[in-house]
Amino acid sequence: MKDSTKIIFLLISLILISSCGKQITETKPIRKNVTETIFASGILVPEDQYNLTSISEGYIKKLNFKEGDIVTTNQLLAVVDNKQNVINAKKSVDLLAIAIANTNLNAPALKQAEVNLELAKQKLLQDQKQTERYKKLYKLNSVSKLEYENIILNLDNSKTNFLSLQENYKLLKQQADQELIIQQSHKKTNLALENYNKIKAIVGGKVYELKKELGDYIRKGDVIAVIGNPEKLYALLSVDESNISKVKLQQQVIIQLNTQLKKNYKGKVTEIYPAFDKQTQSFYCKIEFEDILNFKISGTQLQGNIIIENKNNTLVIPRNYLGYSNKVKLKGGDEIAVEIGFISNDWVEIIHGLDENTVIIADKTK
Repeated sequence: MKDSTKIIFLLISLILISSCGKQITETKPIRKNVTETIFASGILVPEDQYNLTSISEGYIKKLNFKEGDIVTTNQLLAVVDNKQNVINAKKSVDLLAIAIANTNLNAPALKQAEVNLELAKQKLLQDQKQTERYKKLYKLNSVSKLEYENIILNLDNSKTNFLSLQENYKLLKQQADQELIIQQSHKKTNLALENYNKIKAIVGGKVYELKKELGDYIRKGDVIAVIGNPEKLYALLSVDESNISKVKLQQQVIIQLNTQLKKNYKGKVTEIYPAFDKQTQSFYCKIEFEDILNFKISGTQLQGNIIIENKNNTLVIPRNYLGYSNKVKLKGGDEIAVEIGFISNDWVEIIHGLDENTVIIADKTK
């Protein structure tokens, strides 16, 4: 009997303990003027931000800036020790000088071709005179037909030789001119490659991040630094793929920096990037500030609420009254599924399933 009493007392104690941990609260749906928003996190990004990239390969032998510096357009920021580019540039200058000399009329090849052409011309003139003389002699029967035909053959050979040397001279001149053009192009290319050893700022701005140090070996395409506009920054928000279809250009956004959680900044959506980030399963939106931003550090984390729609006289319930699978508990213990609209941090829009007279309950842990 005593054992039975102990068991009953233990069960009653467990029920009391369990009931002390929870209390049932009840409410009814109400109508409110509410604002539908989409929450998104992001960071501050400088306007016109770009990566200062190496287009040469070698060791960094000069580094003329540090993080936080303000640099100007075309300012020399770093020098890469690429000796091959220097050697090629010097070689192209020397080859160009030779090419220029070869186009001169006194160049050895052209001079020799000109001499050969002049000799062929004199030979042609001499053979022409000889042919005229033999022609007269042949009419007087002073030379044989064979002798006359041989003289004519010599004249034809002289003409052919003269024309051939004339074309050869033109060809040599043309080749010399072509080589000059080629070497001029090589010089420009190699001087440009040598100039690639000097890394300059494409656009002026602030150095937000330095990724390489003096003496580092870099390859073509390596990022040396990140540069951007020091005065104008924007918010880059990551919007979930399920909500991106609701976001439109020019929508208002309320932004809070993690460094200034008590301050709200107004902004607006100015760009929705088409690329989808598979890693975060989200899209990116650019938000330009309408208020003056008094904290301008790139990479600062932030959160934004994109205002989608202001709704008047909307039926809502507190969010903690909505259960799994969009179900709510009625007073009496029954559960029903409801059709919902937007969900905010505090409220859930009820489209169908409840009215203002329906009493719903929720368990609230003490």
